[in-house]
Amino acid sequence: MDTVHIIVGSVLGASEYVADAVADRLQAENLTTEIYLAPDFAAIPQQGIWLICTSTHGAGDLPDNIQPFADDLVGKTLNDLPYWVLSLGDSSYDTFCYGGAQMHKLMQNAQAKALAEPLEVDVLQHPIPEEYAVEWLDNNIQLFTSA
Repeated sequence: MDTVHIIVGSVLGASEYVADAVADRLQAENLTTEIYLAPDFAAIPQQGIWLICTSTHGAGDLPDNIQPFADDLVGKTLNDLPYWVLSLGDSSYDTFCYGGAQMHKLMQNAQAKALAEPLEVDVLQHPIPEEYAVEWLDNNIQLFTSA
C-alpha cells in the first residue's frame, strides 16, 4: 500500500493536531503515513497520496511553513498524483479557507488528481477540528484505501 504524505501548513498548531488525528485514523486502516511539518517539495516523494492539511492566516495567506512548498509547486507536473486538501478556517473572515483553496488550485494546475473536493473545516462550527476531520474520513476512508 502506498504512503499517505501529510503536508502541513500551520501557524498556531491546529493543522498539526488535525494532521496527527488523520494520520492515526489512516494508520488504523493499515496505511503508512508520513507527516511533513516543514514541507520541502523536493523531499516529498511524488508517489502515494498527498494530503495537504493547511490553515489560512492573515489576509488569506498560506502559513509561512508551507509557502515555500507552494512556491516550488508552481509550474510542476504531478501526473495524476492523488491528493486531497483539508483546509481549516474561520468563517467570520471573507478569506475563509483561502489557504486550502490556493493549494487545491496549485495541485490542479500541476495535473494532480483530487480524490475528493477539499474539506473546509470552520473552526467556529467545529472548535475541535480534528474530530470533524476524522468523522469525514470515517465516512470516506475508501478514497484512501482504494487509491
